[in-house]
Amino acid sequence: MKFDNQKWLANNTFHHGEFWDILKLVKEKEKKGLKISLCIPTLNEEKTIGKEVLILKSELMERYPLIDEFAVIDSGSEDKTLEVAKNYGADVYLASEILTSVGDKKGKGENLWKAIHQLKGDIICYVDADISNIHPRFVYGLVAPLIQKEEVKYVKAFYDRPLNYSSGLRASGGGRVTEILIRPLFSLFYPELTNIIQPLSGEYAARREVLEAIPFPIGYGVETSHLLDLYEKFGLSAFAQTDLDRRVHRNQSTNALGKMSFGILQTFLNRLQSQNKIDRILSIETFYRRFEVENGSYNQLVQEVVEEERPPMIEVEEYLNKTDRNLN
Repeated sequence: MKFDNQKWLANNTFHHGEFWDILKLVKEKEKKGLKISLCIPTLNEEKTIGKEVLILKSELMERYPLIDEFAVIDSGSEDKTLEVAKNYGADVYLASEILTSVGDKKGKGENLWKAIHQLKGDIICYVDADISNIHPRFVYGLVAPLIQKEEVKYVKAFYDRPLNYSSGLRASGGGRVTEILIRPLFSLFYPELTNIIQPLSGEYAARREVLEAIPFPIGYGVETSHLLDLYEKFGLSAFAQTDLDRRVHRNQSTNALGKMSFGILQTFLNRLQSQNKIDRILSIETFYRRFEVENGSYNQLVQEVVEEERPPMIEVEEYLNKTDRNLN
């Protein structure tokens, strides 16, 4: 049967305004016996983390008990990120102190992976730490489809992404890696996934049982791997997406986006091979090269970017022991 794009978009794409009644969501959550954990992964985010914790905790834990657990998991910030987050009432953890038996690797994906072990919720919601226009919709808009629709397993955010410059906001330019890299690759190899409007958005929520069953790249490939692995397991029907209107955050340089793209591409090529989309891939280079010009000289800068992966959490013995589960 041919996939019906319009039908999927109509049934699986939402606007946060549909879920304005947070008290109703709380009652549905409690009726179904669900627990919800919120995780914010951080690295040197002292400027925005306090506002995020204050608003989300006061509205979604104290005013409406939608969130049962609120944690900041940090990669080793050198500023006051953890101090600020703790002062505003979040539980704070260093990723290096979680699952110490498997060691410590640096990267956003590492924080997200270790959150599965540390947090207790049936649903885990991830929100980035650099959002200057934070609002409760960044959480309730994502967890609501999971509360209301049992067939939904993973919910992505999408939004307008104006870039934040010193001179003010500019309306265009957001989602550059998505439009230049991910959307062309999805169009070539996974055309159904092009229905995901912002595949690289850092805000999403998912059921524990799907997160614990997939590997996690430790770096920027994590969002891409989630989509490819869960699509392979469940098809597009397991996904939903919610329009959160607008997300304002700091702009990343072109050089930073190039490094990000390099890591994402490693993850993508590995999935093409493991999912038999292509016959074979020759050894993949892990050194990212770019140029800079200084005083008329052209210098090539070389940086190694290895998109290592953590195994599915369900394969980690310490996690199985903690949750009283086994593989049989």
